[in-house]
Amino acid sequence: YANLDDFDPTLRDAGKSAGADTPAPQGKLRDLDRWIISELNVLLRKVTDGLDGYDPTSSGRAIQDFVDDLSNWYVRQSRRRFWVGEMDDDKIAAFQTLYTCLVTVAKLLAPYTPFIAESVYRNLVTTVDREAPESVHLAEWPEADESLVDQKLMDDTRLVMRVVSLARAARQKGSLKVRQPLASATAFVQTKEQREALEKLAGQVLDETNVRALRVVSMAEQFAGANAVTIPDDLLAVAGEGHSIATDDAGYAVAVDTRLTPELADEGLARELVHRIQNLRKAAGLEISDRIVVYYAGLDRLSDVFSRFGDYVREETLADELREGVAPEGAASEAVKVEGSEVTLGVVKAG
Repeated sequence: YANLDDFDPTLRDAGKSAGADTPAPQGKLRDLDRWIISELNVLLRKVTDGLDGYDPTSSGRAIQDFVDDLSNWYVRQSRRRFWVGEMDDDKIAAFQTLYTCLVTVAKLLAPYTPFIAESVYRNLVTTVDREAPESVHLAEWPEADESLVDQKLMDDTRLVMRVVSLARAARQKGSLKVRQPLASATAFVQTKEQREALEKLAGQVLDETNVRALRVVSMAEQFAGANAVTIPDDLLAVAGEGHSIATDDAGYAVAVDTRLTPELADEGLARELVHRIQNLRKAAGLEISDRIVVYYAGLDRLSDVFSRFGDYVREETLADELREGVAPEGAASEAVKVEGSEVTLGVVKAG
């Protein structure tokens, strides 16, 4: 995506070289960007201290944990920023942040996996910055910037991750697919401060849980003066009827609304169809920028779904047209079961 947008990482920071000390990205950063940069600088401290103390094991595991967070949280949360829209300030901030993390990780990996680190570094740095050292093993070792470490933001984001994990567990207990949008969820946290933090970062929870509205309840406030709280019975009473709840050993809980309106059911079907169409794109060997024509047949309800959510499907799949009927010969096609009925989908490159 960065290549498609002609992103130039050397311009991200007032002329500082990408091969230098890998400074923090500049510009209008989201809380999500500031969080991963904070985690990156904590990682720098851990790895440097670990290697100085001849402890490669714990510092190596710290890199592994960071890469997991980078891949499974930051990139997942930012994927729409990379994919949608023009090169506005928000998209540039996302590219800059990810670039900074990747280049820094390549440098930290150099003592552990020298050839992989070299490959990543040359791909990201020397191809775009002629002033950078020609090898990762000649680059300066990055130093942590403690001014970029925000412990509260890191703690708050861990709380978000906990809530998202519980919401997924509640979905599973209620036999609800991840792609099925839900009307609401209720998160039960320990304190007023946690409630306020979660309300501030609610957008991340909504994105990851596919829920339209989030209610946050502080158990310290809700059950003040109560002799005991019987989880999950008392919490379900607060959440209301028609909810599935999941709890953890630390006393946190999330209840999701399992009731589906026709509109929510149709949106869930549209999301499932997008997933199937994306798989067909891959099977057809299409480039990520290729426009397509989508064919569909086999279920009367599909016409209504594509009519209501056509703009969403076209935007997500880069489809110029959604045509009812059988795909032409040579198209990538698939017969799938949707709500107990067989549906045939097909894609061809537009034009």
